[in-house]
Order: sequence, then C-alpha cells, then structure tokens
Amino acid sequence: MRHGTSSTGDFGQRLRGLRARAGLSQEALSHTAGVSVRALADMERGRTRGPQRRTVQALSEALRLDDDEAAALEGAAALGRPRPGTAAGPAAAGTLALPRDIEDFTARGPALARLVDLARDAERGRPVVTVVTGQPGLGKTAFAVHAAHRLAPHFPDGQFALHLHGMDPEPTTPREALARLLGAVGVAEAAIPAGTDDRAGLWRSLSGGRRLLLLLDNAADESQVIPLLPGTGASLTMVTSRHALAGLESVHRADLALLRREEAVELLTRIIGPERVQAEAQAARDLSDLCGHLPLAVRIAGQRLLSRPHERLGKLVARLTAEGRRLDGLQAGSLRVRAAFALSYRQLRPQARIFLRRAALAAGADFSPETGALLAGLSRDEALACAEELTDAGLLHSEPVTERYRFHDLLKLYAAEQVTAEDGPEARDAALDRAANWMLRRATAAALHFDVHRDGTAPHGDPDPEGAPAGQEEARAWLEAEQAQWLAALRRAHDAGRHRQVLDTAEAMHWFSDRNQHWEQWVEVFQRSADSARALGSRREEAVHLNCLAWAYNLCVHDPHSALESAEAALVAARECGDGLQEGWALGYSAGALHRLGRTQEAHARLHEAAWRLAQQDTPQSRLAELTILNSLGTLLRQAGRAAEALDIHRRSERICRVGVPGRTQELIALYHAVAQQQIGNDLAALERWHEAEPPLRQALAAFEDAQMPAWAEAARLDLGQVLTATGHREARQTLLDAHHALTALRSPRQAEAAAALASLDRATAAT
Repeated sequence: MRHGTSSTGDFGQRLRGLRARAGLSQEALSHTAGVSVRALADMERGRTRGPQRRTVQALSEALRLDDDEAAALEGAAALGRPRPGTAAGPAAAGTLALPRDIEDFTARGPALARLVDLARDAERGRPVVTVVTGQPGLGKTAFAVHAAHRLAPHFPDGQFALHLHGMDPEPTTPREALARLLGAVGVAEAAIPAGTDDRAGLWRSLSGGRRLLLLLDNAADESQVIPLLPGTGASLTMVTSRHALAGLESVHRADLALLRREEAVELLTRIIGPERVQAEAQAARDLSDLCGHLPLAVRIAGQRLLSRPHERLGKLVARLTAEGRRLDGLQAGSLRVRAAFALSYRQLRPQARIFLRRAALAAGADFSPETGALLAGLSRDEALACAEELTDAGLLHSEPVTERYRFHDLLKLYAAEQVTAEDGPEARDAALDRAANWMLRRATAAALHFDVHRDGTAPHGDPDPEGAPAGQEEARAWLEAEQAQWLAALRRAHDAGRHRQVLDTAEAMHWFSDRNQHWEQWVEVFQRSADSARALGSRREEAVHLNCLAWAYNLCVHDPHSALESAEAALVAARECGDGLQEGWALGYSAGALHRLGRTQEAHARLHEAAWRLAQQDTPQSRLAELTILNSLGTLLRQAGRAAEALDIHRRSERICRVGVPGRTQELIALYHAVAQQQIGNDLAALERWHEAEPPLRQALAAFEDAQMPAWAEAARLDLGQVLTATGHREARQTLLDAHHALTALRSPRQAEAAAALASLDRATAAT
C-alpha cells in the first residue's frame, strides 16, 4: 500500500491512518468534512463499518486523497455495508431509500423555505423534528418527499424514508420500525436487540453521531413516533400524519393549506401542459375551483386529462359541476378522492362518524357545535369532543376565533354520501326536523330581544334557556352567525306546512330586520311568511307580511317593481279585512316604489292619503306609522324642489317625537326622532343653510350608531359629509371616504353618490 497506509479492508483502520498522515485531529477533520466528531470516532473504532458513499466522498476531499486512495477508501467502506442476502437481511439500507420525487411539484414555497432553515439548525448539531399535517388530499407525503430531495445534500450520512401505515388497521409498531432503521444504518439483523426500549436506545446512540434525514410517513399517533426520534446529533426528522400529533413536544409544525387558485392552475399546467390551459384559461380556473384547490383533486383532474389528450377542459368542468357526480369524476386509475376520504372516515369512532356525516346536512359555509349536536342526536359536550377529534384528524377545520367548524367542499360531498348510504331518508329527515325546530325556536326568541314592545324581560320559548343569548348584543351575534341555519329551518318549516311556526318567526324578526335592512334574505323570509298567512286563510296577517315583503323589495334588494306588486296586494288584503293600519302602511310602501319608478305624482298622492288615514286612528302603532309616512312625504317634497314645505313636514314629525307616543319607549321614539333630524338636516342643506344643517345630521348619525343600525348610520354619514364639504370643514373628506367604504360594503345604491361626492371634493381641492 502506498504512503504506508493499511492494506487491510478495515475501513476504520484505513481512515485513522489517513487522518494521522494528514496531521489532522478528529475535530479538524470533522470541521472540514462536515462529519460530526462522534461519527468519526465510531468509524475509527469500527462501530460504523460502512458509512454511505457521500460521507466517504466528503472525507476523501477533506483528506485530499488522490483517485486511487479515494477508491480504496470507498472500497473498504463498501465491504462494511450490508448487502442483500447478508446478515443484515431485508432491513438493508436500500429498502428505506427516499421515494421518487414528483417533477411537477408546485407551490409550498414558504413551507420549503422554513425546512431549509431548520436544516441549517440541524447542521449546528441540534436534532430537529417537523410535523406535516393537514386534511386528506393536501399532498403531505408529496411535500415531504420533495423537501427531502431538496435537503439531501445537508445530510450526507443518509436519507431514510419509512412508511408507518398509520391509516391501516394495524399500523407499523415502533419495534418493527426500529428494526428497519437499525438495519438501514448497518446493524446486522442478529445484532438488533429484542426489546423496543433497547432498540430505541441503540437507534438513538447510532443516529446521534450521524447527519441523517429521516422521513416518517403516515404516522398513526405520538406513541408510534416518539421511539423513532433521534435524541442528539445533526438530524432532521419529518413526520407526516393526518392527525395533529399534538402530544409531540419541541417540534416544528407545517400545517399545509389548500392551494391558492393560481397555484392550482399552475399545478394543472405542469401536468397537462401550458397549451391546453392557455386554450381554455377560464375552464382551467373553473376546474381548479371545482376541485376545491385540493392538490389531490387537481392532480387527479390533470392526470385524467393527460390520459385523454383530445378532451376539452370544459367537458370535465361540465361533468364536475353536477355535485352528485363530482366525486365520481375525480378519479384517475388508482387515484381517487373518495378513497382518500374513506381511509380517514373508517378510522373514526362510530360516534365521530355519525357526527361527521350528519354535520354535512348543515346549511352554510360553517356550523356550530349546537348544530352538529342537533343533527347527530348528541349532547353539546359529545359534539364538541367529536368536532375536536375530527379537527385533529384533518377532516374539519376549526375557525380560529369563533367556536365554529367547516368542511372542505369535496369532503362535505363525501360525508353527505355517507348519510344516504348509512342513515337512509327517515333518519336524515328526523335529524333535519329536529335541528330546524330547535333553530326556529332559538331564532324567534333571539329576534324578540329587538322588539320595541318588550318590557325588558327575557323572551320566552328558547329551547335552551340556560344557553340562550342574553341581551341584544348576544342575540345579534347569534342571529348573524346562524343566519344560514335558521333561514334553512324556515324553508323546511314552510315546505312542511308548519305555517304558524313560520309566521311566528317572521313576526319576531320585524324589528331586527329594520336594523339590518342590508340583508337581502329578508325578501325570502317575508315571502314565505306571506305565503304561510295565505295558506292559513288569515287576510290580516297576509296584509302584514305582504307589507313587510314590500319593504324588503324596496330597501333590501332595491326592486321597486316587485315592491309595488307586493304593496298593492297588501292594500287589497288590508281593505278586505278592514285593517286601517296595514292600509296606511301599504299606501306608504307603494308610494316608495312609485317614487323609485319615477311616478312622482302618484307617489305624492298616496303618501298624502296614507298620512290622512293614519291620522284618523288613535293607536300607538298608527302614530309610529304616521311618523314614517310624514318623513317619506317630506323627503319626496324636498326631492321635488319644495324644500321649505319638506322642512315644515319634518318639523311636524319632530314635534310628535318630542310629545312622545303612549306605550312606546323613549329608546324607540329616539330612533324616529333621529330619522326626523336627518331629514331636517337635509332640508336645511337643500335650502343652503349649511351651518344649520350640520348639528341635526351629527345627532342623527350618533343615534343610529348607538343603536347599531349601519345602513341608517352610513346614509346619515354621507349626508353629513356633503354638508361638511359645502362648509369647507376639515373633516369632510374623511367623512365621505368612511361613508363610501361602508356603503359599498353594505351594497347600498348610495355608494355611487358617495363616490361622486368624494371625486368632486378631490377635484375641487386639486384645483385650488
């Protein structure tokens, strides 16, 4: 042997001789080669007989060996590596090689960058563990494999991938996994200890001196993973699991999210090619949306199209648009979205399976534990436990702030399929009826918090008095959060012929709807209640709810044609049953519709008739209706250029408010007074009495804000902004800007007026 190095095949002796010849300490060689001191010591003592090729190459370069010497060192290492058929048996290193990387891997840039940073931490001698979790179909394994290939150069002592079969009926045991890992680092089968603890101790000892990358794919739980984690040394372990593995301590987490739309389209492009995507760009976007931006679904759609090079993307879009066939369409060979969901579903406890599939019956984008409990027939505590279990399993997403849960669109379709397959129509209908009845009772009680005729006591009839909303704030929050649920319950009650329940709920909603006139669903609420009144043969209630419907058409969806039709029907019903109050309201609502249709003279006549009829009646309800009609009449006069007459009418309204209405609270009268003040401010502005107009408008705005009536408040803010502009007030622009943003969010037709006022002010400012 040249240069006096050993001629034997023992790798450790050869390495020690080469290091001595180079005059390097173990620490110096460790630093230059990027191999830990402990690993060098194990090699030289013969504890590690066959390091990997990359490690040998790094040592050869650090020792500045020529080609022959490097080849000889590699040959000695090769003799010490387990080979198929030798004592190391089937646990040889090659069996744990990384899976093939996916060439068209897309996105996940921030998560990959985070892993690169973690790899650098590992290089400093700290073992790092990262857990990759998320719902089925997010591409956790693909991400981890891609990351492992990217990070391989940082871990020259080995990159091992071990499938733990966490979703199988019998996952890999820690004892079995440790045997495979020990075999991968060169421990002969006969030398592997019998017990799990001894195997774990030997694994920690051997891995602690190596720069290893370990991929533990598809873990079942923490107890399966913990014995496999290196305790020291420069290693990086990636664990993928459909479960959160919340019990793992001192780990980093990569919770993969759905792809963004553009990322989903990019993945589709990489699979089928840019030409097909560019030729049908909108279809590619629609296809990504139908896949819910779920990587597995997008990949399946892409692979399906790739196998059919002449099929148009639009054809697949049309097939998937039919929800009942969407999961059928998302399969290509052995890749099936339904199968991915089924794998997780079968792992659940029976109670959690019931909760998951029944929760798919909930309306809207998300649902509360109460809704899930009602549909599943569980207590709230049982439902919460199921929801958390499903969240940990990646089958539900919990909202970060509110206690609500949501499905991925495709998973919801799968869960709904299980309702049909496992529950049948009778159980399904019973669950929906149980939830609908509870929801309507709670919605009715919650809405009654806003009834101005209440004496301050809590409303009766809530299905769970102890958990019922207390006060208007909690009631508003519940009604807003559960809007989709109670509206679906109202539909179900209407379709089932439970008309009295529909009328009771809609009647309770009257004052709450007045504070939220930007909600378009009021049209449906009052259309159904009017239908229910007709079905019960109650002409008075039909008139009431047709008037509510006319209000909704006028102010919520800005459809004056439908508003006029409903108001005319209400007028007929009111006159037939001799209800003067509803007759006055019908005249007023029809006048509002006529005015919006440009039929000003007819509108004027109807308002005068409505005011006259209501003045003849001596009830608190008639006085309130008269106030509304007078305010509308004054507004019509002002818009016709008769601002002085309008001011007289609105002053008359203000006087009625100051006197008060018997049997009505000061809080209610204050709102009517605020409406009169807003109109007085606008009348004064029309008369160019700008400085007089500002105080009543500010008072009106403050009153609407205190009452939390955004649609009313923002209209008053716009009126105030226009007056401040005329006076050159420094708050003018900000006031207009705030009004424009809010009116746009409320979808108010006055948003255009706000935009024009803001633009006019900016032009005037620029000109000066």
